Amino acid sequence: MLALNLARIRTARDGIEKVRFEQTYEPAAVASGTDAFEVVAPVDLAFDISRSADRFALEGRVRTTLELPCGRCLEPFAMPVDLAFDLRYLPRSVNAGEGEREIEEDDLTTAFYEDDTIDLGQLMREQFYLSLPMKPLCSEECRGLCPQCGSNLNRGTCGCAADWQDPRLAALAKLKHNQREH
Repeated sequence: MLALNLARIRTARDGIEKVRFEQTYEPAAVASGTDAFEVVAPVDLAFDISRSADRFALEGRVRTTLELPCGRCLEPFAMPVDLAFDLRYLPRSVNAGEGEREIEEDDLTTAFYEDDTIDLGQLMREQFYLSLPMKPLCSEECRGLCPQCGSNLNRGTCGCAADWQDPRLAALAKLKHNQREH
């Protein structure tokens, strides 16, 4: 686990408004193995951290390159990530489960820490997921896969007939053909 020790931040704060954190991580240190993407370049994480009692505010950036499959042709492609974040961390003990209530704007930027550590790996993966497009495309001109044979149409054309007919409608096509003959 890539962890930020908050005890060091508490003791280093004597009159300091913010503490600067900058670190570069190798891709393997950030990867979880179950993500929908692969981290293929070193990850630069930089943020300012400030605190108010047991609440910590992190404001910074994460930069790297992700590799993910195209939504049309399924070929992997590289996507640069340069994302700013502004997060609030509260102790997990504060998250008492207040029952049902409406989500407020601050709730979307609030996370929880425990044992005086913030999981930086989780923070970075969360930011990576937030940077992913709804439908990742290797390019806007991607032609995708042939619906019949599965060939990648970006590499060339396939021998499939362009006029495909749904076999479930064959009985109707036969009926229509019989009506034309009479």
